[in-house]
This record gives sequence, C-alpha cells and structure tokens, in this order.
Amino acid sequence: MTIDTTWLDHFPALQSIDDDAWLTTLAKARTLSLPAGVTVFHEGDICQNYLLVLAGSVRVQKLSESGKEIVLYRVEAGQSCVLTTVCLLSSEFYHAEAITETAVEVVSIPLSAFQQALAVPAFREFVFATYGERVTSLVMLIDAIAFGRMDARLARLLLTMTDADDVVHATHQVLARELGTAREVVSRLLKEFERHGWLALQRGCIHLRQRQVLVEVAASSV
Repeated sequence: MTIDTTWLDHFPALQSIDDDAWLTTLAKARTLSLPAGVTVFHEGDICQNYLLVLAGSVRVQKLSESGKEIVLYRVEAGQSCVLTTVCLLSSEFYHAEAITETAVEVVSIPLSAFQQALAVPAFREFVFATYGERVTSLVMLIDAIAFGRMDARLARLLLTMTDADDVVHATHQVLARELGTAREVVSRLLKEFERHGWLALQRGCIHLRQRQVLVEVAASSV
C-alpha cells in the first residue's frame, strides 16, 4: 500500500522520522477537505482524532451560558489544535468548539495511531512543543482579559485586523467575539474613538484615521 507523505512538507519536524510505529501512523492518517463554516467539533464532543492543518484557518471559540463568545485561538497551516491534544492525552471531552473560517485541509490521525506514535521521541517532542507554544498564547489571552484595559485591547485588535488601506472589515459583533465581551461594549468604545477622530465608522467596516494614536492607546496598560 502506498502511503501519502506529501502532507509532511507542512511539518518539517516530522519529515525525518524513520520508525516503524511512525510508518504505521502514516498509513492510518487521512487527509480531509472541509468548506468554510463547518463545525469541526462541538463542546462536549469526544475527541477521537489528532488534527493537523495543512491549509486554511480554523477558529476555536468558547460560548458562555449567556451566549457571549470569545475566540481562544486559531489553527492555521502547519499547526495542530492544542485543545485536541489536551483531550487526547487526558481522555476529556472538548470544552470549546471549532469552526472553519475558510476552506480547510486537515490531516486526521486516529486516537489509537496517535497513542502509538507518542512512543516515537521525535513525534512526542513535536506534540509537546506545539502544545507549549499554544498554552503560552492562552496564558497571555487570560492575562489580557483579566487585567487589560478594554480600550487598549480593542485598539490592538483593530491594528491587527487592518488592511493596507487602514480599513478593518469586521462588524461590531465580530470584534466583540474576538475580545470576549458584549457587542454593546465594543460599539460604545468605537463611538468614543470616532468622537476623538481616531477612526470613522461605516456599516461593516472601520476606517482608521489616526493610526499612531491607536498604537499609543494599544500600548497603554493603566
């Protein structure tokens, strides 16, 4: 049987592994194509596969009982999903949901093959290295939510999402989801920014007028 290894081009750390357990894992790996807007997993689902993204973007988010959303992180080409890793290692259910933001290509490795591959030092090192990187970013997110000023967080988000023309193509609801707050909070702050002349609001987009001021606001912490 011919084993497809072309997807390893996206994961250089895995290319040089030469181990029987790893070859068995490769034989069981499957490449899947998903359109945009598909739920990859729901909160409460059982995790049965290790997922590696080859192309596209998957948004992992948490929904509160009150209906408020927050984006935890995104999984893009060359990355794995840390929540999936946690669930596989701990036999826990998913505690968030994942949705494809674009058309996505993923490699799916069944749980049994994943567990077998963990015996391979290079694969185990890859799994825990990517896990550590994502945990660090999640700690930074928690720090920003718990201790960061909302106006500074919003300014940073706008600067991150702006295009070459200093335009942010996003609704107030999308911004609120990214920040983990209510839409009304975002709308109030955006109107305040507009009163200062820092930006101009239009339906579905935001034009930045004073980028440097927003940079200074984004850098503020008290």
